[in-house]
Amino acid sequence: MPVKPEVTKKVFWILLNIVLATAVILGFFAVKALWRYGGSVYPSRVVSVSAQGKVTVSPDIATLSFSVISEGTDPEKLQADNTDRVNAALDFVKSEGVDAKDIKTAGYNLSPRYEYDEKTRKTTIGGYVLTQSVAVKIRDLTKVGKIFGGLPARGVNEISGLVFSVEDPDKFLNEARQEGFDKARAKAKSMAEQNHARLGSVITFNESGGGYPMPMYATVESIGKDGGMGVPVPAPTIEPGSQEVTVWVNVTYEIW
Repeated sequence: MPVKPEVTKKVFWILLNIVLATAVILGFFAVKALWRYGGSVYPSRVVSVSAQGKVTVSPDIATLSFSVISEGTDPEKLQADNTDRVNAALDFVKSEGVDAKDIKTAGYNLSPRYEYDEKTRKTTIGGYVLTQSVAVKIRDLTKVGKIFGGLPARGVNEISGLVFSVEDPDKFLNEARQEGFDKARAKAKSMAEQNHARLGSVITFNESGGGYPMPMYATVESIGKDGGMGVPVPAPTIEPGSQEVTVWVNVTYEIW
């Protein structure tokens, strides 16, 4: 039975549509594959530059550590006396605006003081030593000298150190990094214009030499165990100083 022309024509158009649809799909995947391949090929025309970002850091926090050291033969009286002196020091620190959350006990140690008798050749406990240490974080740097100078009069007989630091170091590191990348782009753009080229996209980038601001230690002499207690000490002039945070960045740009 012969096939009607209308049926043949209809079948032809169906097959043609299928072929065209298949070609479109295959073309889409081919273009996508070429695009991926093109993205993986390293550009032949690039320029690499390095730049330094730098920011000056001024400390905004001071950490002060102090201790009250007591000696005696009665542990209970020793603890009472030591606690009274520590509490007096803490009340003074709080009166200068230091928040309770910025004060913490750093150590509490009660240990016997041994004595050796040459005649009996025996070791006995001759007394006890109690050391209570406190760390204080001072946010108002104008109060550092006054707090430091006022502690001995409240019974503190050892101040072990004073450290200046930055509460949010990432902020300064990011500022230095941003400055470095801005300088790198400006440098690359100038080089491209001088060679009659145009700056393209960033190909690679990295940084080196970056780091957080290091704590700065003030020079503070320790007050002896038996010295300074109950005697007013002039408030010392303490300068927190400053330091630089430096970051080197390396950037490679495409040029065309």
